[in-house]
Amino acid sequence: IAKNTLLDPGGIDEPQITQLLGKLMTRRMDYADIYFQYSRSESWGLEEGMVKSGSYAIEQGAGVRAVSGDKTGFAYSDELRLSALSNAANHAAAIARNPRGHSDYNPALAKSTVDKPSINQPLLYPPLDPLATLSDADKIALLKRTEQVARAADPRVSEVMVSLNARHEIIIVARADGLLAADIRPLIRLNISVIAEQNGRREQGRAGGGGRYGYAYFTEMESDGKARCDNYAGEAVRQALVQLESRPAPAGEMTVVLGHGWPGILLHEAIGHGLEGDFNRKGTSAFSGRIGEKVAAELCTVVDDGTINNRRGSLSIDDEGEPAARTILIENGILTSYMQDQLNARLMNMQPTGNGRRESFAHLPMPRMTNTYMQNGPHDPQEIIQSVADGIYAVNFDGGQVDITSGKFVFSASEAYKIENGKITYPLKGATLIGNGPDVLTRVTMLGNDMALDPGVGVCGKDGQSVPVGVGQPTMRIDGLTVGGAAVI
Repeated sequence: IAKNTLLDPGGIDEPQITQLLGKLMTRRMDYADIYFQYSRSESWGLEEGMVKSGSYAIEQGAGVRAVSGDKTGFAYSDELRLSALSNAANHAAAIARNPRGHSDYNPALAKSTVDKPSINQPLLYPPLDPLATLSDADKIALLKRTEQVARAADPRVSEVMVSLNARHEIIIVARADGLLAADIRPLIRLNISVIAEQNGRREQGRAGGGGRYGYAYFTEMESDGKARCDNYAGEAVRQALVQLESRPAPAGEMTVVLGHGWPGILLHEAIGHGLEGDFNRKGTSAFSGRIGEKVAAELCTVVDDGTINNRRGSLSIDDEGEPAARTILIENGILTSYMQDQLNARLMNMQPTGNGRRESFAHLPMPRMTNTYMQNGPHDPQEIIQSVADGIYAVNFDGGQVDITSGKFVFSASEAYKIENGKITYPLKGATLIGNGPDVLTRVTMLGNDMALDPGVGVCGKDGQSVPVGVGQPTMRIDGLTVGGAAVI
């Protein structure tokens, strides 16, 4: 399917690709690859009962990369023809050219690059086009259904906004070592935002999910007998109503309990980015040079796993053709590995971990997370709550910021509660968690046995590129974390 879509229309065949990569390698390059991509995407937005926004886009092209030492040359074309690829390859080689000069083209060397066979990696998701799994009329019906369920849930709901997104992506990765790999990646997402009003006060709730499925995923029945889209609507309303009863959050240093699932976004930002290979090779991460050292409490084992079926952050192969992997980053508190792409793994004398990712053919790959989570601990979640005399229970987060070099982070909790004498008492508004990534995991004193992944909404930004990711964790108790709020205690 990938060859028919990406190569055949432009008259490109595998021998031509091999020859082009061979020419690049004769110029004293250490590595070279070509990334072909075709994608179709759509979005629908419903507000006030009407579809008020929408988009449809088709994108295709190829990026050619040549690497010499730590120097990378890159050029791309949105025209999938051999002449355009050759032009891009010449520009990439000129940028990355080794000052020692280059040798003449040797056909025998080009032939040697096909010795490594293509891989046959198990598929982690169906090779379907999600845009075609539902008619336009049924997509609008899905949006309206989700809105109607939310409005019917409570009379205090005044506004409802629902969005539906899908992407169908086909890629081919051709490498100078002879590897040729392809992937077909579906991706869907449904979001709902609700505003509830009471006594002149307005509060918002959000929910949603998705993954590498067709649109039927949203109408499937869950264990409670309700459709998944209906549960998204109910969750958004619940959050908005909770916020109507919230009180200003206290401020100061206190015990914080993080809920399971989506609160793993704090782990992703505060810890995960600091464990990506490029930051550690350059020595700019707070975790640089610390493999083998204790960086967290013994309870903590952190994993990046791109091999989970149908998950938003999963990849049958990464954007450099490497099979997806399950990489243990921190094991029982000891830093064991970094996430690596081809370039940084080679320069650090390590193995790639299937974490080479890029937003599109027009971007260079870099080490990125897939699905990053903390494994289960030994404690019952209720036992953790009951252990706290005075603290905060943070269940959902809006977003945050982290400084990779220092590890300092700030996160805003969209749903949090006060804990008093081992009991959850009332909801809080305006709670902000402030800390340091390398320090925060050393303060974990209890870890639940209820690990969950997020519902499929994560988007990670790095160096101007966005990619889909997953996060997760069990319920977690952290002692002595700084909380920013409305009143100092």
